[in-house]
Amino acid sequence: MTPVIDPYVDPEVGDLRNLLGAKTPEELRILEPQAVFANELEMTEMDIPRTDDLVELRAIHAQLFKGVYNWAGQLRTVDIKKHRAGAGFFLPVGYIEQASSVVFNELTQERVLRGLPRDTFVERLTYFYDQLNYIHPFREGNGRTQRVFWQRVSNDAGYVIEWERVVGDENDLACVAAMEHNDREPLLVMFTQIVR
Repeated sequence: MTPVIDPYVDPEVGDLRNLLGAKTPEELRILEPQAVFANELEMTEMDIPRTDDLVELRAIHAQLFKGVYNWAGQLRTVDIKKHRAGAGFFLPVGYIEQASSVVFNELTQERVLRGLPRDTFVERLTYFYDQLNYIHPFREGNGRTQRVFWQRVSNDAGYVIEWERVVGDENDLACVAAMEHNDREPLLVMFTQIVR
């Protein structure tokens, strides 16, 4: 069997191909968050259109990861999973656009969560966050892109998500429970604690 080659990985670096000049995974782990943080600060002065769909999500990803990856804002072209024993794959790459369309159409039908009491807002946010997490449209940076997207949705609905209150791997473990065990309760608990 021929080994699968990930076109996003630089075999010399041993990690993702990048525009930062990182030559080791350790360097990339240091430089990438710094660049993304600067790009996110810059976003407050930009006018990324609110389309409440994959177009907006891609624009957010493009801004966050510009100068970091040459594929910033582009949908992934390979199937991926988390790097841990027993991890399941995210949605197969061939279904990303179709599944995204279904999820974002449903979000639109629900008025992008506007006008909801807090408990209902948190419950629906949990549902949509899980759906989009499973789609995982980008090779890297899905969580950070979702955080910006859902903060924009929340602001328009009259809420704030206090992401800084998410500790350690709480979000990752909650996403694993939802995706692999069909248990959204940990995500619901997390959002109940951080949405105000």
